[in-house]
Amino acid sequence: MTGPARRLPRFPRPARRAPRPPRPTGRLPRLPRPGLPTTFALAFAAIAALVAVLIGALGYDAAARLIRDDETADFGAAVDSVGRQVQREVLFPGDFAGPSGLSADLVRPIRVTTQSLDPDGAVLPGTARLDLPPSPSDHELAHADQPGRTSIGLRHEHREAYRVGVVSLGGRRGAVQIIQQVGPTEKLLTTLRTRTVALVAIVAVLAGGAGRLLARRITRRLVRLTHAAELVAASGRLDVPVPAAGTDEVGRLGRAFDRMLGRLANAKENQRRLVQDAGHELRTPLTSLRTNLSVLPSLDRLPPAERAALMADLVEETRELTQLVEELVALAADRRADEQPTEVLLADVVRQAAAQARRRGDREVVVDADATVVTARPDALARAVGNLLDNAAKFDPAGTGPIEVVVRGPRVEVRDRGPGIDAADLDRVFDRFYRATAARGLPGSGLGLAIVHEVARSHGGTAFAANREGGGAVIGFTLGADGADGPDG
Repeated sequence: MTGPARRLPRFPRPARRAPRPPRPTGRLPRLPRPGLPTTFALAFAAIAALVAVLIGALGYDAAARLIRDDETADFGAAVDSVGRQVQREVLFPGDFAGPSGLSADLVRPIRVTTQSLDPDGAVLPGTARLDLPPSPSDHELAHADQPGRTSIGLRHEHREAYRVGVVSLGGRRGAVQIIQQVGPTEKLLTTLRTRTVALVAIVAVLAGGAGRLLARRITRRLVRLTHAAELVAASGRLDVPVPAAGTDEVGRLGRAFDRMLGRLANAKENQRRLVQDAGHELRTPLTSLRTNLSVLPSLDRLPPAERAALMADLVEETRELTQLVEELVALAADRRADEQPTEVLLADVVRQAAAQARRRGDREVVVDADATVVTARPDALARAVGNLLDNAAKFDPAGTGPIEVVVRGPRVEVRDRGPGIDAADLDRVFDRFYRATAARGLPGSGLGLAIVHEVARSHGGTAFAANREGGGAVIGFTLGADGADGPDG
């Protein structure tokens, strides 16, 4: 009997610690960057505003300087004119009073006001038009003996600016004040400045709107292309429609992206087919191995002949499985990145592959090659030629004639005297795992010629197969004009 089950003591679970609040970094969170249309609009508005501000500022400064200089010059000319007139004639303060006085001729052209000063420097009654009291210098000129003495200055009274010119009448008879208000001119300039600022703002708004419209038109295809790329990244779909219209850089980018998706779709489909075909091909030798391995526990009870046959089958199936895995790895892995193209004498590559085939299968191989030099990956070419020689030896096991290898330019042909290729199989002998009806009972994985096709394609060439006159087959490949890294390299 077993004793009662012992209960293990329960230990209280440690309390979960509350997550610590994130430490303040002292940095403000980054605002999301505006999109291309907004960026273009802001850039257009900023540039237009800068140009408008520069033009407006320069124009306003020039206009203001011109207006002020003109008014100052006209006012000075008017004061000089009165001074010359006073020097020619004997005038009294009352001569500038009344609607028919001398001041009427001064007021009309330059918009000035005149006031007459008596000998004591006070404003003569009836001539006061502005509440502008005389200054000590005005008193001095009004009491002067010499006619035509003048003074011009800028005065401020009651928050108003005045340009004042005083001309002495001489003989201590008084003086005349010529006064011009600066306020109307400054108001005109203020209005001009306000309108300039408003114009700058309008130009900036219009430029921003035009920039946004233009940016939307320019970036519309970029936005659609971005949405397509995001959809591909989010869903993994490769059949997303891509905008590829136009001949500019955006159109070229769209077409390149569309071709890239096509290549990816083809690669994905080829990968799926390779996995499916590899699983199908691996199932047969693995099933045979499992069956033979199940017999191993009773191996000592088998007759010697059956035991030897079983061990031979295991060795052969293991060899075929190893060869199949190696060819799958060679076909699936991209070895082109590991081997750099170089200039090679094609005849040397073929002769080395032929020597290896002679050692491996004890077959006669005859090489007829010219001195063609190609830019290619030597190991890949040697593997392709070796697969062609293995294929020829497999289909011509009796060795009725030598296996011939002919090299003419970038073209390599392997000729045998086997049974040839059925017409229905000529277009499919380079497909992965495809095995013709006549080859179903022969060893092999069905990948040797597929590897030849891949090597030729990666060098910008093609693989070909045909029947030979008098029996047998001619199988080979050509290399492109540019050698390695051809259209698909």
